Amino acid sequence: MRIDWSIGHYEETASELAPAAELLVDEAEPLPGKRVVDVGCGTGNAALLAAVRGARVIGVDPALRLLDVARERAEAGALDVAFLAGEAAAIPVGDKSADVVLSVFGVIFAPDAEAAAAELARVTADDGRIVLTSWIPDGAVSRMNKVAQEAVLRALGAPAGSPPFPWHDAEALNQLFAPHGFSFSVKEHSLPFNAASAHDFLEEGSSHPLAVASRQILERHGLAEDVYMQMLEILQAANEDPSGFRVTSRYVTATGVRTQQ
Repeated sequence: MRIDWSIGHYEETASELAPAAELLVDEAEPLPGKRVVDVGCGTGNAALLAAVRGARVIGVDPALRLLDVARERAEAGALDVAFLAGEAAAIPVGDKSADVVLSVFGVIFAPDAEAAAAELARVTADDGRIVLTSWIPDGAVSRMNKVAQEAVLRALGAPAGSPPFPWHDAEALNQLFAPHGFSFSVKEHSLPFNAASAHDFLEEGSSHPLAVASRQILERHGLAEDVYMQMLEILQAANEDPSGFRVTSRYVTATGVRTQQ
């Protein structure tokens, strides 16, 4: 199911992911004057952080509304960032035009991993780096999302299809990028999500574009309430904070450099 990332209110999710963007930019070290392309930039978290460091930044995203939000944020911060419509498999910049290519939970949603890898490699300079984040598919949030995704496929009568590309796995990344002369290493991190309760966490996440698109389908088929209760059960069982609600998701930062030119 292809998602329109302009629907819902992704801004709320973006604010929760800000710590991961900060960590990624720290690891990428976009020095002043360096050329940075942020793929799947969304509301501009990583792009703006790189610009604050003095990098020359282009943010790329298919969601026009989110690009407008990113432009407003850049203007408010007096930052010079170009935001362009595009996606991981069609990045609107020239060959080898980026010293650093960033993607904070962006390229992992690309429908065609091979096409995305080819584009990331194409726009990266010979001495440049690709630095991205990807969720490790375990934990409560991952299980909750899987329940919703499987319910949507059943409702649509669609086959399960192939599993998504494991962007978190170093071996898989190295195989994917080997034809382009890149070698990847990964570091594991974790990101806690907090709310007053599991119910509040679900409500706060209900404006995420994936949640909006899924709910529309499930409601049409009379499945929304049942799926909601399953998701709530998973979250309540995994709660790490008896006085409120907290679940932790694991993710990796993956850094790729050219080994062949």
